[in-house]
Amino acid sequence: MRFMMLMIPKGYETATPGTLPDAEAVAAMMKYNESLQKAGVLISLEGLHPPSMGARVTFPGGKPRVTDGPFAEAREVLGGYWMIDVASRAEAIQWASRCPAGENEIIEVRQVQEMSDFPPDVQKAAAGFTDMQDKAAKGRQA
Repeated sequence: MRFMMLMIPKGYETATPGTLPDAEAVAAMMKYNESLQKAGVLISLEGLHPPSMGARVTFPGGKPRVTDGPFAEAREVLGGYWMIDVASRAEAIQWASRCPAGENEIIEVRQVQEMSDFPPDVQKAAAGFTDMQDKAAKGRQA
């Protein structure tokens, strides 16, 4: 089962462009990331720049509208994520609990929807796309 562990640092929604963690925090996080990798559960991970450097695309009336960050209404924003593959929700929570996060950080654990979670009509509607994904993945492995 795939899970995303979403890092939500309190206060990051108002961080200025270029805000980065300190070296001590990065070193602790790299050690944690290495443990995920050595356990064979890590699929991918990334840190994200603050929302002040981002943009949101909304669709009022069906037409795209771009708003540059920061976003006044944001209360919680992502600071990064891990994608892991584990046997259960409980195991994903155990991994999240081992993270060297500070008291101003939250990790939200969410299971990824797999095609098998959907009814047959939805699987059929998505079949062409999943075939393209499979071909792309095989091309990256070659």
